[in-house]
Amino acid sequence: MFDKLSTVESRYEELTARLGTAEIQSDPAEYRKAAKALSDLEPLVQKYREYKDVQKDIDGANELVRGSDADMRELAQEELKSLTARRDRLFGELKVLLVPKDPNDEKNVILEIRAGTGGDEAALFAGDLFRMYSRYAERQGWKLEVLSSSESGVGGIKEVIASIEGRRGVYSRLKYESGVHRVQRVPATEASGRIHTSTATVAVLPEAEEVDIQINEKDLRVDTFCSSGPGGQSVNTTYSAVRVTHIPTGVVVSQQDEKSQIKNRAKAMKVLRARLYEMEMRKQQEAIAKERRGQVGTGERSEKIRTYNFPQSRITDHRINFTTHRLHDVLEGDPGEILDQVIAFFNAEKLKEATAVS
Repeated sequence: MFDKLSTVESRYEELTARLGTAEIQSDPAEYRKAAKALSDLEPLVQKYREYKDVQKDIDGANELVRGSDADMRELAQEELKSLTARRDRLFGELKVLLVPKDPNDEKNVILEIRAGTGGDEAALFAGDLFRMYSRYAERQGWKLEVLSSSESGVGGIKEVIASIEGRRGVYSRLKYESGVHRVQRVPATEASGRIHTSTATVAVLPEAEEVDIQINEKDLRVDTFCSSGPGGQSVNTTYSAVRVTHIPTGVVVSQQDEKSQIKNRAKAMKVLRARLYEMEMRKQQEAIAKERRGQVGTGERSEKIRTYNFPQSRITDHRINFTTHRLHDVLEGDPGEILDQVIAFFNAEKLKEATAVS
């Protein structure tokens, strides 16, 4: 872990020095990129330096404890207690800061819930899950909007898609809810009182944002030619018309409405950006659709991430082997304890990867 922190500090110092050079200050794009990287590293580096300062103070206090002055030894021992507590707190904060950030964490989400295996009972359970997330969103001060829904004949939900918006961190709280949720209970329609097992699938997707299109000049081929009117009549004899080809994609845009080549090029670039943006959005949507298919699985009982057992009022998250008997409270909109446990588990896994020595 400390090897990783030392490497990050060295990178921070390199970026600080680089930002002071004339070379990068003359390139706005590179300057912004380096400044952003520096800003991202700064909280971790500052915390690491604070940790090192406290450790130095601890080393100094230990020297006094080993000294011959009884009064100084007593004072040093008292100081060691507070310094050690502060160091331990900083160590925990460093571990949290070392966890790689998910760029989607601060985004709003699209929540999709669908009834899986189990017929009417699966639809009823899907409705229970949607109510749970709806009430949780309300408690968090988030705004939930139903985009589409399909109800079953027994009062359940076949499918519901909703957006959840909040000031910050909606996706970071809900992203691990994606998967198959299983319920074990006696259906209200079951006369014999047998326990049935049904499933519902949940997908939590980061809300897609507009894609900024950055066009590199070296990827463009710009041709100029004379504008022409109907029947081939020459409109002007100057090379004011512009044809812009985006080489990587093959998209071609021509513009000749203006008499000025500069204005025609500006219009062509505007159209080109719009076309490339549309292409990028289509790819993004296809990637999200593929992610959703991977998240929800097929809805079979064997693909469960969590089981809601009504006879024993028990919820078990199978990924982290966590069990709680607060089933009623959770389904009434209080899944916070489970979310905390799941997030802590996956953050710990990310930390292991981040600090692993290759």
